[in-house]
Amino acid sequence: MSHRLTGQVAVVTGASKGIGAAIAKHLAEEGAAVVVNYASSKDGAARVVAEITGKGGRAIAVQANVAQPAEVRRLFATAKEAFGRLDVLVNNAGVYEFAPLEDVTPEHFHKLFDLNVLGLILATREAARHFGPDGGSVVNISSVVATAAPPKASVYSATKAAVDAVTRSLAQELGPRHIRVNSINPGMVETEGTTAAGLTAHESAFRQQFESHSPLGRIGQPQDIAPAAVFLASHESGWITGETLHIAGGFR
Repeated sequence: MSHRLTGQVAVVTGASKGIGAAIAKHLAEEGAAVVVNYASSKDGAARVVAEITGKGGRAIAVQANVAQPAEVRRLFATAKEAFGRLDVLVNNAGVYEFAPLEDVTPEHFHKLFDLNVLGLILATREAARHFGPDGGSVVNISSVVATAAPPKASVYSATKAAVDAVTRSLAQELGPRHIRVNSINPGMVETEGTTAAGLTAHESAFRQQFESHSPLGRIGQPQDIAPAAVFLASHESGWITGETLHIAGGFR
């Protein structure tokens, strides 16, 4: 098996479970040393690291809230200390909360924007400082809600539309430094989070609506997303930047 990322180092934010965990494992399988970032799920992050190292890969877990600049600096300093370099950043950390308009509060707004948008920008800024002269790859995990924008998701959808705009702008800005920036926009994916929220139960109206509008007729799994992140991290996508890849079974 070819290892597309041998010798490279990746930081994956929010990697203790769900899509982030799947991406971390796939990057490791392709030869990357992986920094598994988590905010509060210490046990989950430890499990991801154990799975990677158990297969002969290299990984460490690092706690950091990416919405806090000092914690972001510590995250990347620890990554550099452990593995000596940085090549890939996957901005997966995020929070989603749905709220009807009358329940939208400044707290709800700032909670989502601070992590989903500011956190992504802070992590990218710090990664850009640590990438070598050959540059690096930034993969942002956005969402189909950036354009699909379902009801009761005004703030969440706004954060993901912002992520897509940030992706395009930073691709322009960082391209001269050989840093590529792309986003993946998943549809409904079955993760611990969506399951806990009751979104992926077979009787869920949300799931039924998604499946009825998806040509492939099913919701996604984390492993549907992870290989694309590996592709965008690798040199195989060396002439791709500023792009938004929808992985949603054809849902639009």
